[in-house]
Amino acid sequence: MKIDRQTPATEVLREFGRRLVILRREQRWSQQQLAEAAGVGVATLRRIEDGKDARLGSWVRLLMALRLDAAVEQLLPENLRSPLVEVKGRRRPRTSPRAPDRGFAWGDERR
Repeated sequence: MKIDRQTPATEVLREFGRRLVILRREQRWSQQQLAEAAGVGVATLRRIEDGKDARLGSWVRLLMALRLDAAVEQLLPENLRSPLVEVKGRRRPRTSPRAPDRGFAWGDERR
């Protein structure tokens, strides 16, 4: 399933849980083995795999135990640079409006 901005959070969690099951099985780990390696409870792992809400710390420990530290880094990269931010960063800063010049007056304003 493709995840995008319109995907409800409950569906994202369910999809992440499904993907975690696949990764765990590909590496031939039982739930007990992965839970022990990650330092989380088996009940926590089951809840995560079922798509239930979980603490980010539990996810990080599980991903690290599965040697997916690159995936953790991709969640929020240190040097996240958006092309739009790059372009906006090159613009000249806005200046405040100029104060009216007291030396000039329109013809009907002269006294």
